[in-house]
Amino acid sequence: METSRTIARLTVLNHLFVSVFIHNFAIFMVNPAITDVTVSALCPGEDECSLAIYLSGFQQAVVGVGSFLVMPLMGNLSDKYGRKAFLTIPMAFTLMPFGILACGRSRNYFYTYYAFKTITAIFCEGTVHCLSLAYVADNVPSGSRVSAFGILSGIGSASSLCGNLSTRFLSTAVTFQVATAVGIVALVYMIIFLPDSAIDSSLLTPIMSQEKSTDSRDDEGTVDSANKHHSFKKVPSLNDTILFVKTSWVFLQLSMVAFFSTLADVGIHAAMLYFLKARFHFDKDQFADIMVITGIAGTISQLIVMPLVAPILGEARLLSIGLFFNCTHMLLYSIAWAPWVPYAAAMLSVFFVFTQPCLRTIVSKQVSSSEQGKAQGCMSGISSLAHVVSPLAFSPLTALFLSDRAPFYFPGFSIMCAGMVSMIAFIQSLMMRNALRVSDLKEF
Repeated sequence: METSRTIARLTVLNHLFVSVFIHNFAIFMVNPAITDVTVSALCPGEDECSLAIYLSGFQQAVVGVGSFLVMPLMGNLSDKYGRKAFLTIPMAFTLMPFGILACGRSRNYFYTYYAFKTITAIFCEGTVHCLSLAYVADNVPSGSRVSAFGILSGIGSASSLCGNLSTRFLSTAVTFQVATAVGIVALVYMIIFLPDSAIDSSLLTPIMSQEKSTDSRDDEGTVDSANKHHSFKKVPSLNDTILFVKTSWVFLQLSMVAFFSTLADVGIHAAMLYFLKARFHFDKDQFADIMVITGIAGTISQLIVMPLVAPILGEARLLSIGLFFNCTHMLLYSIAWAPWVPYAAAMLSVFFVFTQPCLRTIVSKQVSSSEQGKAQGCMSGISSLAHVVSPLAFSPLTALFLSDRAPFYFPGFSIMCAGMVSMIAFIQSLMMRNALRVSDLKEF
């Protein structure tokens, strides 16, 4: 009986993995091309474009504010109404901006794309990944979640590899047309084959202390007011995220690690392509090459290395390892002295891809199976807050140090600052490991 249930769960996850792979394949196809499209539309014939950097930063800030408010709502509602319905929304609306650039890439088309992308990204940015994590948590026992989350992230890396590699051999116009068509295939496949996730209370294995996880009820069965402090409200709001952070010291540490690591990641992603274009005159093909290297290394790491080492080292130690190498690769980018250095730095993704699966696994273990959507949504909301702060800090730095107005010559200065922020997340993860050990002792 147990074997048949395990096989059924794996079959359900197979359909999820295929849906996520095809959807991410479409998204990653456009990533190497969008920088060239943006610069060509706003600053024709130039390699450095401050307007493009500022517009990208503004978009990230707006999307971050929206996602910070919307992501916990989506996760909360998916707990109540099912994961599949709320996976359909982002997978459908993500296609609209791609379709616009498939029709044309002039300045007018770009501004139309920019407006639609900003609006749809508020609901779509990170939502598929967030709900996919909750879906996996619904169907996998807590002891196996770090490997399952690693496989999900490995699927993302594999789709990144395939998407970026395909872009290498397609023209810019065809890239957006193919991405739109592939996105439609992902949506149709998910609707037809993916069954909705049934929450299984037998998967419950929270590691919070018993005093925090046990309901105190009076004779009429009413939850004691003190225990309400640790429960999520039925109607999600900004207070849910605040309550999530304040639930325990472990949650607070997790939130800080998520915030600073995302702050650094958004900072380097916003600056890296513009930096490489201005510093070494890279274009779509070189961007795709770097992303392919990152995808190959990340896929091997998450699908092969991580399932082997996670049971031995544990997710908390792997999280610290990932953050350390993430910081190292950012510092390498910032001081790149030759065109081959970014390619070498990309190889470090073998290690820094550990970060998100391990972080999400630790979060997953802190709550019951009926609150996975809320917990993952709140964590994504905290990460979205970093999407607001990061462009406000790093976009002006990037634009300044890539221009002729820089106070001193250091084109990668903003990337170095992102590396310092990642170091803060690394130090915080070391402190969090102590908090997790204390929590485990209390549980014991």
